[in-house]
Amino acid sequence: MKRPDSPQPVTLTEAIIPVASLVVLVGLSYYLFGDGGAEGPNQVGLVVATMIAVFVGWRRGHSLASLGEAAVASVSTGIGAIFILFAVGALIGTWALSGTLVAMVYYGLKLLSPNYFYVTAAAICAVVSISIGSSWTVAGTIGIGLMGIAQGMGLNPAIAAGAIISGAYFGDKSSPLSDSANLAAAASGASLYPHLRETFLTSAVSIVITLGVFFALGRPGDFDATAELYAMRGAFHISLWLFLPLVLVILLAAFKIPPFTAIFLGALAGGALAVCVAPERVIAFASAKQGVPDWLAAFKGVWLALASGYKASTGNATLDILVTRGGMDSMLNTIWLVITALAFGGVVEKCGVLERLIAPVIERAKTAGALVASLVASIVATNIVTADQYIAVVLPARMFKSAFAKRGFEPVVLSRAVGDAATPTGALIPWNSCGAYMAATLGVATLRYAPFAVFCFVSPLLTIAVAYAGIRMLRLPAAQAHAATEPVSPLRDE
Repeated sequence: MKRPDSPQPVTLTEAIIPVASLVVLVGLSYYLFGDGGAEGPNQVGLVVATMIAVFVGWRRGHSLASLGEAAVASVSTGIGAIFILFAVGALIGTWALSGTLVAMVYYGLKLLSPNYFYVTAAAICAVVSISIGSSWTVAGTIGIGLMGIAQGMGLNPAIAAGAIISGAYFGDKSSPLSDSANLAAAASGASLYPHLRETFLTSAVSIVITLGVFFALGRPGDFDATAELYAMRGAFHISLWLFLPLVLVILLAAFKIPPFTAIFLGALAGGALAVCVAPERVIAFASAKQGVPDWLAAFKGVWLALASGYKASTGNATLDILVTRGGMDSMLNTIWLVITALAFGGVVEKCGVLERLIAPVIERAKTAGALVASLVASIVATNIVTADQYIAVVLPARMFKSAFAKRGFEPVVLSRAVGDAATPTGALIPWNSCGAYMAATLGVATLRYAPFAVFCFVSPLLTIAVAYAGIRMLRLPAAQAHAATEPVSPLRDE
């Protein structure tokens, strides 16, 4: 078949081919390699799926140069996430070195019980996330400590990660400080505070259901942490001062300091604290040459923790596992996954794959419930295909905007559904930047914690149920509804 001289829309079959290739290759990767698929095989599958998408686009008249530029442009949108990943790796390294992680686990073991740990973890993360509006910051700070506590109690790490992520995403989609909440409102043409009001209604019900599930998952029985607490006190100088880096990060986030800056400053604070409270540990970790001044050896130790993480040798195997972690280089596999996933998303977006797949779905949605269900399905598909939460917010919102307006719904109906579905479901997809981040930060593979990330799937299901029940499906006044039926581009608001 001769290539057209100018780009042509892809057929339905051509649109399905790269998406099906991605699903098959990544599924085969998990079948063959299990959780180890994220260490390289998944990335290879994404590259092959990208090349298949490139062939489809080239066959429809796109130049290889333009497809390459689309991939590069898409990857560039993830640079911010990549730097945050580096910052989190650095933070984990210095907080392990300083004893901040151990202090979080120590006091957690003293104060919490395995009987209600999961529900408490979800509630703590929900409160903090709605205060600062960032699920990534919550997972990268408090979440790390809570995972250590769960490990110390012998609890299921997948359930613990699901509880942390559930609480973290409650605030990410309901807080006025959340960038994804602001984006959902803007992309849907809604004002922020009406959007937050409507979203909070579904979020509140979702978090109540979530907390109920985690309360039921609590493990009955007694837990004796005496040995663990003794080992921690013997190896680290435990005090409340070790929480200073955590307090700093939360304060910076509350004042809307960009996540990378807040987290990396927290990492530097952890290094400075380590030098102040345990200089002998920092110097020993540095393994500096003889004759090197102590201050320079301490500088080397902090630098090493930022780059490669802390390697503990306390003599207690369990404690060493807890604090041997972190470093920027620990995030490289995750960054590799994010880059390949975004490249695939950029190519399929350039080819018009998503538009071709979603357009028939919109046409077949005859009822309000079906329309919202179609939107949610399209959002999940966009999160899967493009591997980017922000694209999953903007693209479906634009494509469904005219359909919602023609049915006479207020923009907040669209924005609520977008917020309920796009923000939390990205964490359920292994190659999505959100899923990759959570897996790398909490140390649990995405497919292991996904069944327990209750809030992340209850939220989109609830927004569908609300639509079918006709609850809060707010209508425009008749005059506005008539004006809103003017044709609107599915891809761009003029």
